[in-house]
Parts: sequence; C-alpha cells; structure tokens
Amino acid sequence: MNPDKVYKSLNELHIPYRSYDHPPTPSVEDALPYWENIDAVHCKNLFFRNHKGNKHYLVIFHYLKQLNIKQLEQLLKQGKLSFASEKRMLKYLGLLPGSVSPFGLINDTGKHVQLFIDEDLMIAENISFHPNINTATVVISKDDFLKFLNHQGNQYTIIGFNPA
Repeated sequence: MNPDKVYKSLNELHIPYRSYDHPPTPSVEDALPYWENIDAVHCKNLFFRNHKGNKHYLVIFHYLKQLNIKQLEQLLKQGKLSFASEKRMLKYLGLLPGSVSPFGLINDTGKHVQLFIDEDLMIAENISFHPNINTATVVISKDDFLKFLNHQGNQYTIIGFNPA
C-alpha cells in the first residue's frame, strides 16, 4: 500500500497535515512508543461486515477504549457483526490488516463502506491515523478530518459508546 494517494488527496483539499515515519506498527500496542511525542488523539480502526456479508463498516474510536462488539451491534442496529476478512479489506478499502484507517475510504469508489466515529473523537483538536500504511502516522485537525470525509462521500455517523 502506498501513502502517496493519501498525501495527494490531503494536498488537493488544502488540508494541512503532519506525517511521522516509524517502523511497522500493526497494532496500537506497537504504535504507543512512537506516539509519545505526537500531539493528537490516536485511534483504533476496526473493519466489520454484517452477517450476510453485504454491508461493511469501519468503526473508529479512541485508542484507550476497549470495544464490546455486542454493545456495538446494539448501538449500530446493523445486525450481527464480525470482523471482515483480509480479502474484503483489500476489496473495499485497498488495505491490509494493521494499516486500516479512514484514509482507506479513498479506495472505496463505490461508497460501500459506512463509517462510525466515536463522539469522543469530535472533541479532539487533532486526530491521527495511518496513511494506508503502518509505517507512518498522519495528524490532521478534527475539522479537516470531517472535510476529508465529506469530500470522500461515504456515509458516516457519529456515535457514543462506552468502553467495554
């Protein structure tokens, strides 16, 4: 996966960003040492599918929260959820496991993936995500993140959920 598409999109939208290179960090735990000096709220990004496999959801939330999938199912009202396969992740987001982020929506030309955003992220000044590769972290303002999402055109919903 190549982060250039993300940087190009941010530049075209006149969205300022900061990028931090680091070794591969496929999990939050791996990323923590590299986030120490980055002024941003860091996120977990999980990709799900519904029971029938015909709908896909990207859920992003504060990295310190633990997700309760049963609670999420009730909150989203989308039926039974399970983690989407690597094949589906590649098909809809153009991403591999460990690199999932809302920037993957750039690759969702059919606007198939629905995004759910933890409301706690909406009080952050800056938010960080992988730029579709897990060897970098990109920081943008929350307002510019919403500008990016509105430009992409995928449906998104801001939700409130409590830690598990």
